[in-house]
Amino acid sequence: MRNIAKSRCQLTEYDIEYMSCTSVKGQAIADHLAEFPVEDDTPVNSDFSDEGILQVDDEEGLPTWKMYFDGVVNSTKPSIGAILISPDGRYYPVEAKIDFPHTNNVTEYEACILGLQAVIDFKVKELEVFGDSMLTIFQTLGQWKTKDAKLIPYHEHLEELTENFEKVLFTYTPLIKNQFANALATLTSMVSITK
Repeated sequence: MRNIAKSRCQLTEYDIEYMSCTSVKGQAIADHLAEFPVEDDTPVNSDFSDEGILQVDDEEGLPTWKMYFDGVVNSTKPSIGAILISPDGRYYPVEAKIDFPHTNNVTEYEACILGLQAVIDFKVKELEVFGDSMLTIFQTLGQWKTKDAKLIPYHEHLEELTENFEKVLFTYTPLIKNQFANALATLTSMVSITK
């Protein structure tokens, strides 16, 4: 109480008025429940008609492989990475460095292709792919056209790789939600690999 009074005095100097927040007290809830009791002896009607029952198969609930990919371009060598997550929750990181002229979009395509090739090696048939590159995801989904001549071969190769799957879903994931692949690609770019 002493600190609140002190704060009020300091705030009056600037014509600011302190208003305390009101909260629901436990006694108010108890009083409400006492005024409006719930009768426990109400019988439960257990007669259900079979007319309104529908069965829905939830195929979305089945565990599938997931892949997160990302490419990093910085002052050191650019790198690409992908994280493969098995249905039982095991993580398989895949990373590589790029030693040729590139753009940011090329690194994103390279990362996606690297991840897909690794998943194909695991003989996976159903896959969910997540990436923070709108260009790569939306071009693969066919929502955007591939106009850049440098990206057309990457896009065609990615399309060929997707034919190895019975079911593959591509989902755009904002950068903040693609933390695994982003961290992997960033770490790969900072580490020098010696042969």
